[in-house]
Amino acid sequence: MPYCFLLLLLLWLPLLPARAQTPADTARAVALPEATVTGYGQRLPLRRTAAAIGVLDARAIQQFNPAALTQAVNTLPGVRLEERATASYRLSIRGSTLRSPFGVRNVKVYYNGIPFTEAGGSTPLNLLDPALIGRLEVLKGPAGSVYGAGTGGVALFGTPEVAAGRHVAAGATVGSYGLRRSTLTAETGSATSSVRTQYAHQELDGYRQQSALQRDVFALDLRTVASPKTTLAAHLLYADISYQLPGGLTRAQFEADPRQARPGTATAPGTVAQQAFYASRTGLLGLTHGYAFTDRLDVQTTLYGSGMAIRTPYLVDYERNTGLGLGGRTALSYRTALAGRVLRLQGGAEYQAGFTNGRSYQNNGGTPGPLRYDDEITTTTGFVFAQADYSLPADLLLTVAASYNRLRYGIGRVSGAATPAGSYQFGRSFRPEVSPRVALLKEFGSNLSVYASVSTGFSPPTIDEIRPSDASLNGDLQAERGTSYEVGARGQLLGQRLRYELNVFDFELRETIVSSTTDQGIVVFRNTGRTHQRGLEAALSGWLWQAAAVPAATSGPTAAAEPTGLRAWASYAYNNFRFGSYPSGGQDLAGNRLTGTAPHTLSAGLDFSEPHGFYLSPNLSHQARVVLNDANSAEAPGYWVFGARGGWRRTLARRLDTNLYAGLDNATDRRYSLGNDLNAFGGRYFQPAPGRAWYAGATVGWRF
Repeated sequence: MPYCFLLLLLLWLPLLPARAQTPADTARAVALPEATVTGYGQRLPLRRTAAAIGVLDARAIQQFNPAALTQAVNTLPGVRLEERATASYRLSIRGSTLRSPFGVRNVKVYYNGIPFTEAGGSTPLNLLDPALIGRLEVLKGPAGSVYGAGTGGVALFGTPEVAAGRHVAAGATVGSYGLRRSTLTAETGSATSSVRTQYAHQELDGYRQQSALQRDVFALDLRTVASPKTTLAAHLLYADISYQLPGGLTRAQFEADPRQARPGTATAPGTVAQQAFYASRTGLLGLTHGYAFTDRLDVQTTLYGSGMAIRTPYLVDYERNTGLGLGGRTALSYRTALAGRVLRLQGGAEYQAGFTNGRSYQNNGGTPGPLRYDDEITTTTGFVFAQADYSLPADLLLTVAASYNRLRYGIGRVSGAATPAGSYQFGRSFRPEVSPRVALLKEFGSNLSVYASVSTGFSPPTIDEIRPSDASLNGDLQAERGTSYEVGARGQLLGQRLRYELNVFDFELRETIVSSTTDQGIVVFRNTGRTHQRGLEAALSGWLWQAAAVPAATSGPTAAAEPTGLRAWASYAYNNFRFGSYPSGGQDLAGNRLTGTAPHTLSAGLDFSEPHGFYLSPNLSHQARVVLNDANSAEAPGYWVFGARGGWRRTLARRLDTNLYAGLDNATDRRYSLGNDLNAFGGRYFQPAPGRAWYAGATVGWRF
């Protein structure tokens, strides 16, 4: 079906009349506004945002392997994106991996302004192909004041912007371990509207046994200015993905052969015999309406609906889940003056509801056996929020915000062959929570700003944590609550050639949720006392030298030229994450390092480009040793990984965009584990990352 949509649009694009450029259009193209971030809902320059926000643009993403987002996201200090299996992502912000043994939890995700995190608390990040991402903003720490429940942070994904004119492109990539990848894109844009459609297909045989992948993703983005006061947008996403699950290895198995899948025993088969895999088909449709009542007052409302079907054979059980989701978000913004100074006000609400039919069968070698239980799950969650940003004397900016959050789960076990109690009904409403945030920022001219903030967060357990796959019900699991204290500075030096950012934080978390894995590979959860998560994050980038600018290869004829030369960048995070009061097995683990976190992470690289179109981007990544269990008795060794991507990109005859590239990952063939299983039974902690891998590809586009 996605091929049909794309074919129709490819045939339709050449028939559209080209829109002539007017003097007003040219003026708008030249007078570009200062770079802004969405941040906490108020679109402000990054230097005027009193928060630690990491930003990835399309240029940064294109410095790495196009088959995965992992390397690009890990250039942000304090942020770790891991792959336990191919495309099985786990996202951690400042230590939130602790309660994310698989999937993405405790991090709120939005896709083009649409709530992408499900009402039940989990996020299917593996649905987003890297080709769909044109920009990523990561808000670190509690952001409940504007984005609802959560103590980990917020990730805001956006698709690429559409330039003026009409454009079609096709790309292909091949590489190690059976990588085969292709993309098709068609787009048209003007001053008042844009249409972009994209299809991406990827296959991978996999580095390990039982680690093959196949993914098809189709996206359609429509935007239009319906009237001088009204803007409309629609975003459609469909993803069909399946990948095998190789399972965790013990240290001895990892050292003997990291490419093997989890082997079986005399009493329990392994992942190959059980054909463990994950497969899902998911559709998402979001509609956004913006209306400007005046130059000072506007409202933006987003409504969405989603549907999914998931099949997952594990070592013991075979899960088949179907679900529906719907919801919306509205935000009213008002700008005025108070005592002669700018006051920005924002208020709104967000609501989500989800229904899931979750069935578990015995896994008979990759096929469903007898039914174990059949659950019907309903989830409703929502919050209202308000925020004020006020410009004070002496170039100070004060932010005060808060949200009021509600959440309710309902679980009906309509068939419970695996449950001694049989069928039952369970409902739980979490105590309403108010999450405030206060921040103060001081500007010292246009080249330096410093800020301090205090924020709180509330993160209830997800459905997967209350209802693990062993047929139990963890109804006593409590919500996490935490407070974050942070100070930071960002600025630029040497005639704005060097940019830097530095922040320190102290995050105090109560009722921390931790995980462990049973002998059957089932992850279960419990609350501990407290954790102390303190750290430092730094980022630095700047031009070592610059050459003549060249026309942008991926933008319209009026776009600004891209600078060329040699740029260096680096990011570093120091994490002193410790358990507070934590009684376990008759011992108090207070003072132990937080499971699954590294005390030091570092990413650095060079970005070289020259006027003829040749470019090269070498990079390195380092992670210090990671403790693998709460007792700190097992560790994964630290590692250094080196890679590079280079190529040639050029626009020929003002219409033909070309990009030829090749790259190498893990150049030294370092053996390491990325995405360890925490507190795993039998010491099966290790999920080996791929060895040395090459890739090469090309993208060709035509502008009408």
